[in-house]
Amino acid sequence: MFNQTIRVGTLRAAALSIALVALGGCNMEVLYPAGDVAAQQAHILAVSTGLMLLIVVPVMVTTVLFAWRYRQSNKDAQYRPDWHHSTMLELVIWSAPLLIIIAVGAITWISTHTLDPYRRLGRIAEGKPLAANARPLDIQVVALDWKWLFIYPDQGIATVNEVAVPVNREVRFSLTASSVMNSFYVPALAGQIYAMPGMETKLHGVLNRTGSFEGFSANYSGAGFSGMRFRMIGMDDAGFDSWVATRKSAGKSLDLKAYLAFQRPSQNVRPGFWAAVDRDLFRRITERCVAPGEPCMSDIMRKDRGGDDIPGMRMDTPPKTLPRPAPGQPPYPPHPITPATPRPITEPIHDH
Repeated sequence: MFNQTIRVGTLRAAALSIALVALGGCNMEVLYPAGDVAAQQAHILAVSTGLMLLIVVPVMVTTVLFAWRYRQSNKDAQYRPDWHHSTMLELVIWSAPLLIIIAVGAITWISTHTLDPYRRLGRIAEGKPLAANARPLDIQVVALDWKWLFIYPDQGIATVNEVAVPVNREVRFSLTASSVMNSFYVPALAGQIYAMPGMETKLHGVLNRTGSFEGFSANYSGAGFSGMRFRMIGMDDAGFDSWVATRKSAGKSLDLKAYLAFQRPSQNVRPGFWAAVDRDLFRRITERCVAPGEPCMSDIMRKDRGGDDIPGMRMDTPPKTLPRPAPGQPPYPPHPITPATPRPITEPIHDH
């Protein structure tokens, strides 16, 4: 029995050592990111955790102290079965959590507006404000099944599962999805942002050091979800210009026909690139009109408002328009109300 206990203890110690070694090799990008936005988010996480520990730690300590002081064998502890109230204790119990909630609420309010993903950055790094004339790098992101498409509209190139950005320069991501909702997340850069079909979301961020960082989908999207990962590369300006020039020399072009073939579901796609891209591709993906003959959402809405016909779309049934109401009348005609027919009672009613 004694030998068995030693073996179990040895195995537990070995398992703990292996776990610590494995954790030591992890790259904790959430707590030590490479971008200023993510660094500010990590700071908020640390401050919020510290404020909450101001309550958690004393509660845990006093739980142990009370259990020890009022143990059955301690005859010196005062026994007061009729005690039920202490004004000072009530003030401490309620005021401390209230002050912490106010502090966390103020931090959340300020940071929610400061780090709004749709808002342009106010600084590149701590102590380095963003120049007034600085122009962000625009990258259009499309979440596909199950891969990420990155379009550089100003550079005229596109990549899959690989995105490069120059360090210390603001990056503006415009995101959409081709089929199902997804979530774009690079822990080293900034927080996650959803990509949804028929919609365009925004994310502003910056990398402050060179390196290769992992990005992935943070929202389950089907069979190939686990392999929906990409690589973000932080480069200096010269390295980024060289990277763009290399991609431009590939010779392939991503037009509408090539995109329709590429968007078919596929898993574990290796990084690739195109030397040219249709400048209207992202808008067509967002408005769901890439395939020939498909009307764009903006065209449908214009048609619904009584505009011109949609080019290439057959409208067998014209949209119904309501008559203009007379002055003083409600905007829509009232719907007739049909009185309900009472049902006969088939079961006896029992009085209780």
